[in-house]
Amino acid sequence: MNRELLDKLQDAAANGEVEKAAAATKEALAAGMDPIDIFENYLVPVMDQVGEKFGRLEIFLPDLMMAADVAKAVKEVIEPSIKDRATIGEGRSCVVLGTVMGDVHDIGKNMVSLLLEVNGFKVIDLGTNVPVFDFIKAAEKEQAQIIAMSSLLTTSMPYMAELIKALEETGKRKNWKVVVGGGPVSPEWAKSIGADGYGKDAREAVEVCRRLSVE
Repeated sequence: MNRELLDKLQDAAANGEVEKAAAATKEALAAGMDPIDIFENYLVPVMDQVGEKFGRLEIFLPDLMMAADVAKAVKEVIEPSIKDRATIGEGRSCVVLGTVMGDVHDIGKNMVSLLLEVNGFKVIDLGTNVPVFDFIKAAEKEQAQIIAMSSLLTTSMPYMAELIKALEETGKRKNWKVVVGGGPVSPEWAKSIGADGYGKDAREAVEVCRRLSVE
């Protein structure tokens, strides 16, 4: 692990130093580091640490927002490098994606969206705090194959189960594959609510969607 990069990103997130984070990320890319590794192995752990501190009331909302700005800056730096790998083709599968109701976290969700796009998927990103039936309406409108839900709060996770229950009650469960992910989400939780797939990170989410799209 590049300890220097991790330290720089941790300091930048703690102090809201957007330019410092962007500069450190550019240095890492110039040194040959993989952009997805930078996101998943450096930025995500830093943001998880920030979230844990917020949960323990060691930091407050302004600190959380500054850290989010740092994460956005890092993503903007690595995005062009990731898009260079794009494999867009015809006949793409469509994924309706969003963070569930009661949750406004979007850093991981945005990375999943980006990686899905560069791997040839059509992505309909509904954003954050998405009501259950908005997922279903969008999936119907876009003739999607997959509904993907993200949650970083345990309090919002039940909405994942609610969506699957709504699909079952309306006789639409077979219309879409359902994929879930996010910090507190586990394979056991995904199985317990009847989801078709679970992604522990952005790369795994893409692999799961790729597999489900051909089933």
